[in-house]
Amino acid sequence: MTRPYVVRVAHGPADREACFAVRKDVFVAEQGVPEDIEYDAHDAGAVHVLAIREDGTPLGTGRLLHGAAAAAKNGGDPAVGSLGRLAVTREARGLGVGAALVRAIEEAARDHGLTAVDLHAQTHALGFYERLGYEAYGPEFPDAGMPHRAMRRAL
Repeated sequence: MTRPYVVRVAHGPADREACFAVRKDVFVAEQGVPEDIEYDAHDAGAVHVLAIREDGTPLGTGRLLHGAAAAAKNGGDPAVGSLGRLAVTREARGLGVGAALVRAIEEAARDHGLTAVDLHAQTHALGFYERLGYEAYGPEFPDAGMPHRAMRRAL
């Protein structure tokens, strides 16, 4: 079955704005994350991925931090990327968009020579990431007022 969307690495300002629009819809409007902490200095150097319908409607996004930015988040290992800001619009949930975005981020991580991907999952999403091969480690911690756990998958 053909997916009703494509997932690609975001290129250019229009793709980047589409990624940010999804994040604003999901994290800021839906989950109540303050807008001033949703966007950060890491966005400029991150690899952003975008799920988009043929008509141009953005359905989901995520980002990969690599190099020093990822090492700062994962305990100092430059060979481990950091998956973050994974968001899927309400209308696209259940279509496989989240899994497709994770796999695209993992492919980008391989392209950057990384050996694993770390992430900080909202605790309600642990099962989603476990089904994709991620393993939780360490204690639960708050991030943007919500409980999270660190997770990792070797590539």
